[in-house]
Amino acid sequence: MKHSFSFLILFISLLVGCSGQKGEKNRNEQSQNSKLKIGLVFDVGGRGDKSFNDSAYNGLEIAKQKHNITFLYVEPQGEGADREAALRQMATDPDIGLVIGVGLLFSEDITAIATEFPDKKFVCIDYISKPGVPIPNNLQGIVFEEKKGSYLAGALAGMVTKTKMVGFIGGMESNIIKKFETGFIEGVHSVNPDVKVISGYIGMTGSAFANPSKGKELALGQYGRGADIIYQAAGASGLGVIEAARESKKLVICTDRDQESEAPGFVLSSMTKAVDRAVLKTVENVLDGSFKGGVVSVFGLADRYTDYVYNQKNAFLIGNKNHDRLEEIRKKITEGEIVVNETAVGQ
Repeated sequence: MKHSFSFLILFISLLVGCSGQKGEKNRNEQSQNSKLKIGLVFDVGGRGDKSFNDSAYNGLEIAKQKHNITFLYVEPQGEGADREAALRQMATDPDIGLVIGVGLLFSEDITAIATEFPDKKFVCIDYISKPGVPIPNNLQGIVFEEKKGSYLAGALAGMVTKTKMVGFIGGMESNIIKKFETGFIEGVHSVNPDVKVISGYIGMTGSAFANPSKGKELALGQYGRGADIIYQAAGASGLGVIEAARESKKLVICTDRDQESEAPGFVLSSMTKAVDRAVLKTVENVLDGSFKGGVVSVFGLADRYTDYVYNQKNAFLIGNKNHDRLEEIRKKITEGEIVVNETAVGQ
């Protein structure tokens, strides 16, 4: 079945000037003359989710400004059943040199298509390796340490909760979102074993990441049962959780991007995955010839690609002592004193 796509092509007219610094000179010269065109296929929820997808888009916007690349993007329809066709459309475009699939749901399709088009470079964000299936040499998987980041989110919730009850709301019930849940629960109990955690999922398919009304419904239910903090890992559905926090005058911990602006005073923090920085770095690796396929690249806590938000806007909610304690926990994780198994989805 043929699918129709609405492509928005964004061209670059700005050239990046040379900085004069020796370490950047070659890259800047190459960027000025860049012919690289990138094709991005969004996850379910698409652009405007103020989370995962928007962060990926922002990474290309930064690359556009810095390195004179061009790009286009596609938003899969409905539950994203046409993502394979969208990836194939990008791969068959002779001008596109790099194809990016945003989200775990692309893993299987992008692996197959990368094998079909060995002369193209592919990237999958939140890539899930399939046992026994090698990663093609032209495909790079990008993963973040979301379980470790969620452990920190849980520790924070355990420190701040007054009701000794907190909640978790995930989008699609899947192994990767289970890592958010289990990491959060482990973090909560590491600082306060008496706290009860109640969990809920929006659905079993990709559409669960694009259902804010369901997210709000679940959140209102958890707040009504006594939770005073909810950790949401639900993509665009998380916007409904944030709305419920504002209405209930309770706290929410968000994911992927800093979402404080959605409900000032009610967003305790956000567990961030620097998808924008990872996309930018990948583009730069393609430009300077250092792109490596056939591997899964980890962007983690050590260099703060996976992190949590603490700034002047939420410091009054977290408190200096809790922040200091959270930093101690973060250091123990990065140094191996606290072991958080990223591959495990169970408790």
